[in-house]
Amino acid sequence: MTTDNAPAIWEMVVVHRVFRRELRLAPELVRQVAPGDTERAATLAAYLGELLTGLHHHHEAEDKLLWPVLLRRVQLESALIRTMEEQHERVADHISSLEELLPAWRAEADADRRDRLADTLTLLHDELLVHLDQEEERILPLVAAHLTKAEWDTLSEYARAQLPKDRLLINLGALLEDATPWEREAFLRLMPMAARVLWRLVGQRQYRRECQKIRLRTFGVLHASKNA
Repeated sequence: MTTDNAPAIWEMVVVHRVFRRELRLAPELVRQVAPGDTERAATLAAYLGELLTGLHHHHEAEDKLLWPVLLRRVQLESALIRTMEEQHERVADHISSLEELLPAWRAEADADRRDRLADTLTLLHDELLVHLDQEEERILPLVAAHLTKAEWDTLSEYARAQLPKDRLLINLGALLEDATPWEREAFLRLMPMAARVLWRLVGQRQYRRECQKIRLRTFGVLHASKNA
């Protein structure tokens, strides 16, 4: 899929799958919370807060480290880069709306905020899919042609550095859930041996429990990692 000296653009596709999957599931998870069920609302609010923060940092890394480089090196695609930035702004507006709704819904689990939250999650999902599709189809080929591996790695490291240390194994599980066998092995090779052992001994079970906590109650089946 890539050479040792080329940007590993496949990593971005795997990260995008996490956002596609979780934001596809999230609206229905929220809609099925019974009014007054503050325990379930708190569980989902924490999950959504972490997801939205992850998406924010993912886009922040691109805003700081990707778009400026491409604007300098691929001036003929400046309109495309500006479109990407505008899409980020619209996604950020949806994130802000959700972050305003979450605390009160978490505390009260009322039906009105629940429905507004679910509707806004759907809007975010739909807006984000347009962006991710275009980014994968048009931006990643530009990255492969115009960025060095070191520059791409800096972007990836920026995003990883924002992850809470106590959630690293959960985030790894989210990445591996829909990964191909090749992608799975490639991600695990990026980790120190001790971390790979920790994933196999502890992380897989942690991620299964996380999936059960978030998804089982609503869907009745455990959408845990088929690659774990």
